[in-house]
Amino acid sequence: MNINNQKKNNPLADLMISIIIPSVILMKLSGDEWLGSTYALLTALSFPLFYGLYELIIHKKFNFISILGIISVLLTGSIGILELEPKWLAIKEAAVPLLIGLVVLGSMKTKYPLVKKILYNPSFIDVDRVDKAMEAKGTRVDFEQRLTKTSYLLSGTFFFSATLNYILATMIVTSPAGTEAFNEELGKLTLVSYPVIALPSMVMMMGTLFWLIRSILKLSDLKLEEIIQHSED
Repeated sequence: MNINNQKKNNPLADLMISIIIPSVILMKLSGDEWLGSTYALLTALSFPLFYGLYELIIHKKFNFISILGIISVLLTGSIGILELEPKWLAIKEAAVPLLIGLVVLGSMKTKYPLVKKILYNPSFIDVDRVDKAMEAKGTRVDFEQRLTKTSYLLSGTFFFSATLNYILATMIVTSPAGTEAFNEELGKLTLVSYPVIALPSMVMMMGTLFWLIRSILKLSDLKLEEIIQHSED
């Protein structure tokens, strides 16, 4: 089977560049004896920003979610540099996953529902084989209904993340932007949000994927190894 050659993500590199390194810089180097609050903030945010741009430009990963990630980093920097009230950080933290969830729902009314890009993806599932099997069995309409339910489950994951993001940000980041304390709290928020928000959201998304796969197996009469996409050696 032919699939597009794509660079596989390195989860450890993603974790280090997007979370750990920025958090350490914000919490340890924001004092005046080091980088200062402004330069520490800019340095910390430069890691996920340039990493995201690298993925977009070099590996051609142009997609809505990665672009939103870059916008999120720029907004965080703007809040810090402009010294806006902490509530704007909480609003920004909630707005990004909320917007993704709304786009997932809105895309259901288009020819290209986002759930197919995120979960029913040809880089993971042998979409051509599955589609042909369901067409032959006459279950294509049933599958589209399951796909709609999957979209609701997927958007619910992002709404859950948005709610937790807002609550966590309001609890942790309380100091004025542009201060050393703000940077330290932002670094703590970045670290804490991974186990408190990212991991539960990932579990919910994986549960949604497993439910979709079970639906595919039932409606196509294919085996698991037949629907999973494999690259040729």
